[in-house]
Amino acid sequence: MNNLHEVDAWLAALLGKLEPAQRKKMLREVAQDVRRIQQANITAQRAPDGTAWEPRRMTARTKKGRVKRKMFTKIKTAKYLKATASANSATVQFDNRVQRLARVHHYGLRDRVSSYGPKTKYAERPLLGINKILTIELERVLLHWLKDT
Repeated sequence: MNNLHEVDAWLAALLGKLEPAQRKKMLREVAQDVRRIQQANITAQRAPDGTAWEPRRMTARTKKGRVKRKMFTKIKTAKYLKATASANSATVQFDNRVQRLARVHHYGLRDRVSSYGPKTKYAERPLLGINKILTIELERVLLHWLKDT
C-alpha cells in the first residue's frame, strides 16, 4: 500500500510540471484513445475483458440465424460516445440521449422494448471498461508526454 502512495506522489509531481494546456492536450489524447479502443470492442461484439456478448434472442416471428445488423452500431460513433478532457480529468461517456439504453444493456437491467411494449430482462453486455490493451495504451501515451518534461 505504501508503494502505491509513492507512485501516486511521483506521478502527481510529474504531471505538476506540465502546464494546464499541455495536461489538457495529453488528457484529450488519452480520452480519444480510450474511446477508440471501446469502439473496437463494441464493433467486435465483446466485453472489455474479451468475452463475447450473449447474442440477441430470437422470437417466433424472426427467422433463425437472421440478424439485420450488429448491436450498438450507432451508439459507438463519436456523436454518441463522447471523449472530453479538461486540465484535470478525461472522460469517455455516452451522450445523454443514449445513456439509459447503454446502462440497461451494460448492467443487464429490465426495460420496455418499446414505449408501450412489455418489459423484458436484457442480457448483460458490458459496453465500457478497462482491459489490458487499454492499460498498455494509456501507459504509452503518458510516457510519451512525460518524457518531454
